[in-house]
Amino acid sequence: MNLVDYTRPSAKHRKIATSFRDTSLKDILVLACSLLKEVLAKPLDLQDQGQQNLVMQVLKLVLNCLNFDFIGSSADESTDDLCTVQIPTSWRTVFLEPETLDLFFNLYHSLPPLLSQLALSCLVQFASTRRSLFSSPERAKYLGNLIRGVKRILENPQGLSDPGNYHEFCRFLARLKTNYQLGELVMVKEYPEVIRLIANFTITSLQHWEFAPNSVHYLLTLWQRMVASVPFVKSTEPHLLDTYAPEITKAFITSRLESVAVVVRDHLDDPLDDTATVFQQLEQLCTVSRCEYEKTCTLLVQLFDQNAQNYQKLLHSASGMTVDMAIQEGRLAWLVYLVGTVVGGRLTYTSTDEHDAMDGELSCRVFQLISLMDTRLPQSSNEKIELAVLWFLDQFRKTYVGDQLQRTSKVIRPRSDVSRVPEKAWKIVKVYARMSEVLGITDDNHVLETFMTKIVTNLKYWGRCEPVISRTLQFLNDLSVGYILLKKLVKIDAVKFMLKNHTSEHFPFLGISDTYTLSDFRCRTTFYTALTRLLMVDLGEDEDEFENFMLPLTVSFETVLQIFNNNFKQEDVKRMLIGLARDLRGIAFALNTKTSYAMLFDWMYPAYLPVLQRAIERWYGEPVCTTPILKLMAELMQNRSQRLNFDVSSPNGILLFREASKMICTYGNQILSLGSLSKDQIYPMKLKGISICYSALKSALCGNYVSFGVFKLYGDNHFDNVLQAFVKMLLSVSHSDLLQYRKLSQSYYPLLECLTQDHMCFITNLEPPVLLHVLTSISEGLTALDTVVSSSCYTSLDSIVTYLFKHIAKEGKKPLGCREAVQAGQRLLHFMQQNPDVLQQMMSILMNTIVFEDCRNQWSVSRPLLGLILLNEKYFSELRASLISTQPLPKQEALAQCFRNLMEGVEQNMSVKNRDRFTQNLSVFRRDVAEALRSNGHMEPCSLDMMS
Repeated sequence: MNLVDYTRPSAKHRKIATSFRDTSLKDILVLACSLLKEVLAKPLDLQDQGQQNLVMQVLKLVLNCLNFDFIGSSADESTDDLCTVQIPTSWRTVFLEPETLDLFFNLYHSLPPLLSQLALSCLVQFASTRRSLFSSPERAKYLGNLIRGVKRILENPQGLSDPGNYHEFCRFLARLKTNYQLGELVMVKEYPEVIRLIANFTITSLQHWEFAPNSVHYLLTLWQRMVASVPFVKSTEPHLLDTYAPEITKAFITSRLESVAVVVRDHLDDPLDDTATVFQQLEQLCTVSRCEYEKTCTLLVQLFDQNAQNYQKLLHSASGMTVDMAIQEGRLAWLVYLVGTVVGGRLTYTSTDEHDAMDGELSCRVFQLISLMDTRLPQSSNEKIELAVLWFLDQFRKTYVGDQLQRTSKVIRPRSDVSRVPEKAWKIVKVYARMSEVLGITDDNHVLETFMTKIVTNLKYWGRCEPVISRTLQFLNDLSVGYILLKKLVKIDAVKFMLKNHTSEHFPFLGISDTYTLSDFRCRTTFYTALTRLLMVDLGEDEDEFENFMLPLTVSFETVLQIFNNNFKQEDVKRMLIGLARDLRGIAFALNTKTSYAMLFDWMYPAYLPVLQRAIERWYGEPVCTTPILKLMAELMQNRSQRLNFDVSSPNGILLFREASKMICTYGNQILSLGSLSKDQIYPMKLKGISICYSALKSALCGNYVSFGVFKLYGDNHFDNVLQAFVKMLLSVSHSDLLQYRKLSQSYYPLLECLTQDHMCFITNLEPPVLLHVLTSISEGLTALDTVVSSSCYTSLDSIVTYLFKHIAKEGKKPLGCREAVQAGQRLLHFMQQNPDVLQQMMSILMNTIVFEDCRNQWSVSRPLLGLILLNEKYFSELRASLISTQPLPKQEALAQCFRNLMEGVEQNMSVKNRDRFTQNLSVFRRDVAEALRSNGHMEPCSLDMMS
């Protein structure tokens, strides 16, 4: 059943699985449960390995029954906490029996940990049973049984000392809230006692911070969803979350602070180093922390003040960096993370003006810490605190700074007449009230100044720390997205400084020293994207301002030219070019207007683009160098927002394409000289570069800024050369690699779509083996799961079939077109006559897709299918007859009528009206055939193999 069988479509597998589900699966589950009842009835000999193995296999059998893909849409394992088990309605009786749940709870308490873990895994699936399986009273009763089971486990927690049991029980608790509403949970009689036990269990788990962080995720998920549901509870029964949520928050805060001393003194792995887990837990905690926020705020203020005082005492002591200092800095890092978390929680939970004032009280302390830490740079620093500060600043930005807040009204100073402040703006005033008294920060304009000062400080002093630089630049990039914020940012002195001094002298991370790895250069693209957005606010058509901005890059390029000409320090020039390529890509990405892009092009051509060309020639075998340069070229070819709309008299579009053609041809010819590569080298060394070249070429062909007929008219071979390079690179790539590497397939197939739509003469001029290679790639891509690939294949096939059909329709008539077009059509027709199975195979694939698969883009499939039918009417008749003959006699006439209806009213032409009629017929055809399939489960897919 589970062996992979590529000869059948997925729909056929689905039908087999459905039949198995309906005829056998329930009986297997019932049998397995009856065997488990016998295990409980007779004492299990724990020393008998055979008995243990038997019980283990029976439990696994039950678990596999409950994990069965009941509706053909298995959930992604990464979204485990969102899974609902779609139990068939016919299984209701099994699930309604209280003995079923009791059986597995009893097994958990009776079996050793290795087996009890499996019993809990089964209970996780029982708790995830779809709600619609029961009526409301039945669901309440079922939930009551689950809650009583939870209570029994928590009252006898010995088994939870096993890590496997502990993890599965945490999953079990999370699934309860996933599948049941808080209003339903509070109606259960045992709810008050159970929520108390769960809270105590969670607090104990959080206190043991070093134990099973992956399991804690499920506990925090439970509390996050419980608290988020509070505003929607209609029941009068108390939910008690206002009692326990603050305790959960307090346990998380205190346990993380207490962990620091243990980590530092015992040299353990620091949880703060696992930023992915930290961020995930903090995002879950932010909702919980806003419940009874006063308690959480009071605790954080107390802890922050206490630890800040201890930190200042250590700073003034003569002992220097000690273990105590490391502990204190670790605790401050956690506190800054936690303040950012609770401030960000305002977006996830109902807040009051008093809560906003508390946010201001907490934020004051972090901003004061930022000032203190920055005054000690560069002599003393702490990476963990800096990363925590960036988390806080980002949370504060999302909550209290942004374009959306500006739409409410202008925020006035708290000391002004607040009676005139609109209600929506008053909340923001509340935040800045305390900050104004302590720090002089009266509104978000002052906050933005603080943000930018911090960003410049980090870029100046943290150049050798990639995590801090990367996060700082991401924060800058997020700030530079909104137009209203940009207008405010460009007025800030720190921004003006950055725009005029973006050199390695002021920002060391822009240097090319060997102390920086080449992977660190990636952040430069983000930096220049944000910086160019800031430049664009007031740039207009000021070419002098643009030249001044580009001056550091001009100096770098001139240095590269000098080094190239003198042929020394090749490693330095390579690193410099990598940095320049990443810088320019960031600039090009942000220039989305015609005027600004033209300034960049005039700056680059003809002075500096040849330098990049020489770099590709010299270092073609080093992806670390070629990839940034090729990506820069691909970005330059993007006609985003019609920015490449050159004037009528301007040759820039053609010149740009010529430069891209040279680079693609150079890279394509050189990369093929590397010969065969190992499996682990082929993508980074070859296929990645080819995919970028294809993306650049596709952007050029579809950009509508180059008249490609000009090249032939004036004898320019750049267009022909780049197409030949495309063919050479394609022939060096196997069909399996085309589909295996996603980025390659998503660049090749859209490029092929452009070629078949606008350059069919090139396609028809391909040598027969090459054309067969292209058509085979289309055939294999028709069934790809990636919709980008399959849609491009449908469109490409439609263009080819339409071209061929129109040529055949013109045969025998007096030719009105050019002789070359007639010859191109004849070449394609001759090829298809020599290889009839190519189009027949594609028709078979499309018919299988329509009849047997879940065809999500039916319109796209219908367009090439009509042409294939009109070109191969004889084969279509054979295919139809084969399909009908596989059915029982009573069904054959109904299916034959479906096919007659499919072609009803369809004429022998490829007009838009005729295509639309066929598409409508195809929709009805799918529906009618689906009804036949439902009533007859063994319909076989049609294929060329069957016909032969």
